[in-house]
Amino acid sequence: MKIATWNVNSLNVRLQHVISWLIENQPDILCLQETKQVNEKFEHDAFSAIGYHSYHNGQKTYNGVAIISKKELNNINFNLPNFEDPQKRIISGILTNNNESIYIVSAYIPNGQAVDSDKFIYKMNWLNKFSEWVEKLTKKYDEIILTGDFNIAPEDNDCHDPDAWIGQNLVSPSEREAFKNILKIGFHDSYRKINPDLKEYSWWDYRMAGFRRNLGMRIDHILVSTKMVPNITHSYIDKKPRKLERPSDHTPVVTEIY
Repeated sequence: MKIATWNVNSLNVRLQHVISWLIENQPDILCLQETKQVNEKFEHDAFSAIGYHSYHNGQKTYNGVAIISKKELNNINFNLPNFEDPQKRIISGILTNNNESIYIVSAYIPNGQAVDSDKFIYKMNWLNKFSEWVEKLTKKYDEIILTGDFNIAPEDNDCHDPDAWIGQNLVSPSEREAFKNILKIGFHDSYRKINPDLKEYSWWDYRMAGFRRNLGMRIDHILVSTKMVPNITHSYIDKKPRKLERPSDHTPVVTEIY
């Protein structure tokens, strides 16, 4: 199974980028974040035309998440059941593969803006509720895949200039601790399992020629439950879409599990 996650930063602008990437790469699952469109405008027909099912939880202008799947998913969930939140940041469902149920999550964790802001408090609260929810999922499912834009660079080698970012949003100790707490529940960073020392990024700021100068961060992740770890064969970051005209500031992260 090939699974990918991609913050597309507006599907209104980048639908064709996504369709072309799906056709070329043929993932079994593609999880999207920041679709930035209401459900009524989500173009399910564009995905079904190339052989994919699609599920979307969106809102106007901000946020929005989706799962694009070759196989039909069941039990689609559109929220954190333990957290009332008007922002559309999560979608999940069950994939049946070889008679096994795999729980798939596409999440867009809040950015947080700055560590002394109300948005950062919201981010940490959201992460806490997310952790509580996924811990309950582990009581029901042996195979779980958490994907998305976590807005956290877990380690210094996930940041282009750790010294310049000390204490800032995306790399603060409290955010990194929250990420570690998710791992402690029973999850593993699939990219790091395959690439323990590689310094690559999934996001580059549009400003200051961020991509050309490789001023990036690895903040998009695919976390897998313990049972799935021995079956990870590849995990990589596909930088080609970031080179397109009018690209997202993020690029796809891919993990292959067999």
